[in-house]
Amino acid sequence: LKNQLKGLFFLKKIINVVGAVILDDDKIFCAQRSVNMTLPLMWEFPGGKIEKGELPEDALKREIKEELNIDIEIITFICEASHEYDFGIVNFKSFLCKTNEIKNIQLLEHNDSKWLSVDDLFSIEWAPVDIPTLNEIVKLKKQGF
Repeated sequence: LKNQLKGLFFLKKIINVVGAVILDDDKIFCAQRSVNMTLPLMWEFPGGKIEKGELPEDALKREIKEELNIDIEIITFICEASHEYDFGIVNFKSFLCKTNEIKNIQLLEHNDSKWLSVDDLFSIEWAPVDIPTLNEIVKLKKQGF
């Protein structure tokens, strides 16, 4: 029975989240998770859970306002990825974004932040579900975003 149950992915909670790849010149905003979050002190693109009935883009704008106290403009969808953690399966949609409020960013939920060039993105430890987005950003940079 244990082997039969192993393949039943629906036993794990599905968590739908969005993340903002905030671009400023050639730097990308990276946020470090707080010690109180799951995956403490790992790096991520800021964002959060999509609420029932909410569009991903609306969820992203709301979450960035809650986490960083800024408004963003969504430029384009980057990619979708999933990762199975011990606490559930995270489905992650990332979007390339910009803001006119760079100087107003406040870390309301995160431990730290950095602005990194695409070449330096892999110098920090990312949450696993964010890695496919990193790989897409590298491809986009080669195409000249």
